[in-house]
Amino acid sequence: MRTKENRTNVVKNNVSLLTDHDIYLFKEGSHFKLYDKLGSHVMTINGEEGVYFAVWAPGAEEVSVMGDFNGWNRESHPLKVREDESGVWEGFIHGIKKGDIYKYHIFSRYNNYRVDKGDPYVFYWELPPKTASIVWGLDYEWNDNEWMVNRHKFNSLNAPISVYEVHLGSWRRVPEEGDRFLTYREIAHHLANYVKELGFTHVELLPITEHPFYGSWGYQTVGYFAPTSRYGTPQDFMYLVDYLHQNGIGVILDWVPSHFPSDEHGLAFFDGTYLYEHADPKKGFHPEWNSYIFNYSRNEVRSFLISSALFWLDKYHIDGIRVDAVASMLYLDYARKEGEWIPNKYGGNEDLDAIVFIKKLNEAVYSAYPDVQTIAEESTAWPMVSRPTHVGGLGFGMKWNMGWMNDTLEYISKEPIYRRYHHNQLTFSIWYAFSENFVLPLSHDEVVHGKGALIGKMPGDEWQRSANLRLLFGYMYGHPGKKLLFMGGEFGQCKEWNHDESLEWQVLQYPRHQGVQKWIKDLNYFYKTEPVMYELDFSIDGFEWIDSHDWEQSIISFIRKGKNTDEIILVVFNFTSIPRYNYRVGIPHGGFWREVLNSDAEIYGGSGCGNFRGVETTTIPAQGRHNSLSLTLPPLGVLFFKG
Repeated sequence: MRTKENRTNVVKNNVSLLTDHDIYLFKEGSHFKLYDKLGSHVMTINGEEGVYFAVWAPGAEEVSVMGDFNGWNRESHPLKVREDESGVWEGFIHGIKKGDIYKYHIFSRYNNYRVDKGDPYVFYWELPPKTASIVWGLDYEWNDNEWMVNRHKFNSLNAPISVYEVHLGSWRRVPEEGDRFLTYREIAHHLANYVKELGFTHVELLPITEHPFYGSWGYQTVGYFAPTSRYGTPQDFMYLVDYLHQNGIGVILDWVPSHFPSDEHGLAFFDGTYLYEHADPKKGFHPEWNSYIFNYSRNEVRSFLISSALFWLDKYHIDGIRVDAVASMLYLDYARKEGEWIPNKYGGNEDLDAIVFIKKLNEAVYSAYPDVQTIAEESTAWPMVSRPTHVGGLGFGMKWNMGWMNDTLEYISKEPIYRRYHHNQLTFSIWYAFSENFVLPLSHDEVVHGKGALIGKMPGDEWQRSANLRLLFGYMYGHPGKKLLFMGGEFGQCKEWNHDESLEWQVLQYPRHQGVQKWIKDLNYFYKTEPVMYELDFSIDGFEWIDSHDWEQSIISFIRKGKNTDEIILVVFNFTSIPRYNYRVGIPHGGFWREVLNSDAEIYGGSGCGNFRGVETTTIPAQGRHNSLSLTLPPLGVLFFKG
């Protein structure tokens, strides 16, 4: 075994990527490109090729690098702590190259604690269940310049945004090869073609950040700077994003700054201290998810997390970040009983440090990348989530509308005969629809944990379930707000989503499932080509009730308006299984109103009940308007008219 004196000669400790200014910003909580400085980086120093390592571990007495290159010797390659009290250990080791695997061995100055850790800043991890880091680079030749130059148009709040939410490991598999995953490169072509054919504007990926437990779907992250190796290399993931961009499809990533798992090789108790998490479990441990909560009051932790967010936008050309579980960050008593949480300094349940972090995150993202979006999954009535920080908001671009989702699914799961008693669940959402920039989510959360598939929530026989599902989708596309649909819902998958299986593509051999898929395709096309349906999604100026009070017949009607005030779309819903004939609807102006979409059309698996090409107005007053239409409303159907 080498002596300590000889061991230090193996590592060049006078090499650093970190300047004094870097350290200042890191300790201040405002260094947002730490991925260029910390971690492992292939370099050539004085003609010697090797790797520069840097890791934050202020509680360590010793830190060394071990791997295949030294037979996993914990002593032979020690790093040196910087003298600026930053707690960063660093060093250059020659002879190591791209593809070499490694871990940090950390000997803490507390409790004689020793542990082997993966690199928090590494770009590539071993394939789970292996847990080592891999030296890697991010070289890649991008071919998406046209998209990047123009994406501000596609990500704008007044653009059509229709999101297809995907879990990469279960969208499609290869049954002929042991039901294996598709790789990033394989899925790129299949997914781009499918999404383009169905007309979605964006894909949202459940977290692809490296995670030890596949069954967490990525929501228990250890690799905040690495796409999971389950589907390929970082360059393979770049290819997926690149190819989607070349086909005019934006990419949104789920990102989890709210908690992290307790796996020993990850962030937990990193240097023998509670470095990334709070020491007190009343603040630092999440009782619902059995995971650790980030210490947002620590400047270096804020730098780490915000660097992660910007990393995906910078190195992977990501177009948006959907921030998971924002409510769990905002409230100190989230999922806790009385006595299990610590109030803030004012005695309240708001996490003041998390609020500061969230605002800084959004300011940093929009400052560096004004053409992307941040989206909050926030399930409470916290005010101004999607309003700028300079007016007191949290600074997100958009927010998931969980209230709309819960009310709508609860309503439509009822037998039509009982819906009349719950009419307010349809109309209430408009009262707050413009208080935030809302996304209407029918996400993965609604089709797991015994909740069943979307079509399984629909009442009635097989025909009625399909009709109700088409009605639900019509309601989502007609309602103000951007759209999000989890994979499988677009063709009426029958089984609850299972992350260990491919989607039920085989059901598309049946006409009713083909009809649901055709309906989604036509809704997306209509939505994207009619500015009325998206331009004023977040303004009351884009919406007007025709009739919200016909609870006895479970019918609602409204109009959507765009910036061009001459263009109007009329939308009428019949939530009962009884067709309504000669149903009169008051409208703003006379003329011929063309029926442009009918969820009950035979091509969608419907009964064919409708108004053929359209309806001419009459001067019979209705709903306080001088002109009206006499309509045939199909059972469990929605009609879109253009006047």
